[in-house]
Amino acid sequence: MTKLIRPARRDLLTGALLAGGLGLAGRAIAAPAAADGPTGDIHDFDYHVGRWTAVQRRLKQRWVGSKAWDEFPSTTTYTQYLDGLVSADQTDFPTKGWAGLTVRTFQRERRQWFIYWINSRDGVMGTPVIGGYRGNVGLFYGDDTDDGIPVKARFIRTKQPPDRERWEQAFSRDGGATWETNWTADFTRVR
Repeated sequence: MTKLIRPARRDLLTGALLAGGLGLAGRAIAAPAAADGPTGDIHDFDYHVGRWTAVQRRLKQRWVGSKAWDEFPSTTTYTQYLDGLVSADQTDFPTKGWAGLTVRTFQRERRQWFIYWINSRDGVMGTPVIGGYRGNVGLFYGDDTDDGIPVKARFIRTKQPPDRERWEQAFSRDGGATWETNWTADFTRVR
């Protein structure tokens, strides 16, 4: 599926990919072998193409057993490039005053997606979470830091056809033995 995008959005993606490539050139990315993690298909993100609104919920305080969530709206536009080999979306958080860009690349040989996040507050491309979908559930894992402390990160994406999806982010400080969900989003497709 080919999707036309506005030149400004195309320039944003090109700049992000270039900046990310330059930033990653000097450091190796630790990634699990294909057999160690979830695998998927180049068409895993076809479902997402288009515009979505979401209710975002972010845990107000992590690692203290808090049940208090900050709730806020977002809008997201998903696009694909290179016949689905690359997927990108921009998510705007109007009440927060910032936005984020997600870039996904599918590595054919590994049959895995590498998902990178860049936010408008600092412009830094984060380390990827890696994985794929089985049916309507996607699992993606990676290494990250939380306030300077190394953590494992996990994304769970659950497609709810025809027009919904849920995304969850969790961190683990004990190598994946236990997880704390710290951010969720419930998406609805804009028709």
